[in-house]
Amino acid sequence: MILFRFCLAALAVLSLAFAPVAQAQAQRRQLLEYPSIHHPVVGERGMVVTQNAIASEVGAEILRKGGNAVDAAVAVGFALAVTLPRAGNIGGDGFMLVHTAGTRETVVIDFRSVAPAAARLEMFVDKKGEESPLASRGYRASAVPGTVAGLELAHRRYGKLPWKDVVTPARRLAAEGIVLTPDEAFVFSWARERMTESVAGQRTFYKPGGELYRAGEVLKQPDLAWSLGQIADNGADAFYKGEIARRFAADMKAHKGLITLEDLAAYKPVVREPLLGTYRGYTVATTPPASSGGATLLQMLNILESFDLKALGGSGSSGALHVMAEAMKLAYADRYRHLGDTDFVKVPLKGFTSKAYGAQQASRIDVNQAKSAKALGAGDPWKYESPSTTHFSIADSAGNAVSTTYTLGADFGSGVMVEGTGFVLNNQMNNYSHEQAVEAARKGRTSPPNAMAPGKRMLSTMMPTLVFRDGKPWLVTGTPGGSTIIDTVLQVIVNVIDFDLNVAEATHQPRIFQAATDTLEVEPNFNPDTVAAVRAKGHSVKAAETMGSAQSIMIDKGLFLGAADPRRPGALAVAP
Repeated sequence: MILFRFCLAALAVLSLAFAPVAQAQAQRRQLLEYPSIHHPVVGERGMVVTQNAIASEVGAEILRKGGNAVDAAVAVGFALAVTLPRAGNIGGDGFMLVHTAGTRETVVIDFRSVAPAAARLEMFVDKKGEESPLASRGYRASAVPGTVAGLELAHRRYGKLPWKDVVTPARRLAAEGIVLTPDEAFVFSWARERMTESVAGQRTFYKPGGELYRAGEVLKQPDLAWSLGQIADNGADAFYKGEIARRFAADMKAHKGLITLEDLAAYKPVVREPLLGTYRGYTVATTPPASSGGATLLQMLNILESFDLKALGGSGSSGALHVMAEAMKLAYADRYRHLGDTDFVKVPLKGFTSKAYGAQQASRIDVNQAKSAKALGAGDPWKYESPSTTHFSIADSAGNAVSTTYTLGADFGSGVMVEGTGFVLNNQMNNYSHEQAVEAARKGRTSPPNAMAPGKRMLSTMMPTLVFRDGKPWLVTGTPGGSTIIDTVLQVIVNVIDFDLNVAEATHQPRIFQAATDTLEVEPNFNPDTVAAVRAKGHSVKAAETMGSAQSIMIDKGLFLGAADPRRPGALAVAP
């Protein structure tokens, strides 16, 4: 209905002008008449797509006020900390991929969290060498957060509006409160158990006596409003060196956590060159390590270039799904074996993402029969983020584009809210390869690439991605979903390039997930006949829950086409 009203109103205005506008009318009619039941939201001055409707409106309003895509992305990042507290954050980390039209520059801002200086392997494993619950819950589970520093760095380099203008909308939301939707109210009902050790969290997210907030009621977060006010007035220094940092460090010390004032003051986000590849004539820009997602995606695309996926049956066919699953299996095996933080370990990125290696990998695929993970040389998988991450995509009328994925790790992170600050802490210390490091030490082997070390970034699957056509952003995409992130982004790209689907169709198509194992997971809405045909090719198929929540924008012929993934309630594409 939003799309329908928007398009009709826009068409009425456009009919008053002449030839250029008539062409735009024709394009818009074509979109409305497209032979599909799935249609994107259409805009002419930009697009904001996030997992939360309020946050999407915040970003769109920043664009309306003359801000650029980076301004809007920073505002959305802070707003989601208020409106989507299970994943949106200032106590977590992530990656932002930025393209600026004026300089034609594309960079990755890496604000992944790092291990505190006091962290030691034995703190996170038990006597059997198995990972301890302390790695995923409580104060010790938290790594040094990077979100605030990363958002400030992005704004300082590329923002247009004053810093205070992009932080204040989130502060206002926290102070005045948000009206809870049924989904948001439900989240707090099952999050109670995770927050049991956090007095501040219980006080913020529940009524006195522990009563739940109901849908339609207003949730205010005064402590978070205070923190956001400090950040608005004093920048990231408020979080890493100011009063927020002092409260943070004091609460850590009181609960035997590891993060100190020195850890906070030492944290630095990093500007990196993106990983670049090509796929069927399009250029793909994505994230380098400590994200493992970008390199793995590029290897998958290089493998798939050796196959005509349309000729194998097209979108959703058993032939195409089989080949894609085998490509995923091969690339994931390499991911497990080789990838880690390049500031600490050597990673063969050029070979990993080369066309020649992709072709060699493709030659190992039998188009008629699945091969076992062992036969393909798969490694042993380690843990990833939980699916409780969030992604947002933004593009503006000047040609700038931003793709951002950030996270707390698990839902509500470590289950800890820092006293007096209103923000939830991540649980990223469980994303190192603790058990593999213990095994390597026992056998006298070299530590795995993702072994923990003080100051080291843990491996991630987060991978905001841009696809370029003729040197300009054409697709802005990314998704949460933990271990399914890489496969989800791959399928969105293949759907629009190989199968000519519009961005909404590409987002809504059922998905598969295949790691370096012998189990192919499929979403529940796959055609049973297709699943049977995939099984006949030798795959062990398992029905799974929905995968990811891709938020995407396609920029085509002067129009911005936004698609919010319906897999998680509340997502919205908004045209400014």
